[in-house]
Amino acid sequence: MTLPNHPVLEALAPIAKAVGGEIVPKSDIASGDVPVQWDGTTIAGFRLAPMQTALDRLVASVENELGSKLAALDRVEKQVAVRLLDEKGAFLLRKSIEDVADQMGVSRITIYNYLNTVRETASSKP
Repeated sequence: MTLPNHPVLEALAPIAKAVGGEIVPKSDIASGDVPVQWDGTTIAGFRLAPMQTALDRLVASVENELGSKLAALDRVEKQVAVRLLDEKGAFLLRKSIEDVADQMGVSRITIYNYLNTVRETASSKP
């Protein structure tokens, strides 16, 4: 089944894309999907992306914001990337330090050092 042509669904489309989710037809709504309702009628479902892809989405958003892959960034830009990822909660995810280090082409210790620098700078600001 296809999605109905509806202004609410058109408005939700960029949000779904930004969070890695998708809008599904009413007939395909599964457990865990959020029903999209209009005037008390369910018109579609909003399916959130699986947590396994969360770090990839966060890294992609930071790369998009900085205009380059993490590995191609210079030292200062990598610190900015670590700050942005930290602000987005990326380092709350299991093994994210190792995964980001691999994508940047640096060691885990380097990521921890960048995090310490970023957090110390943030805490010293009034």
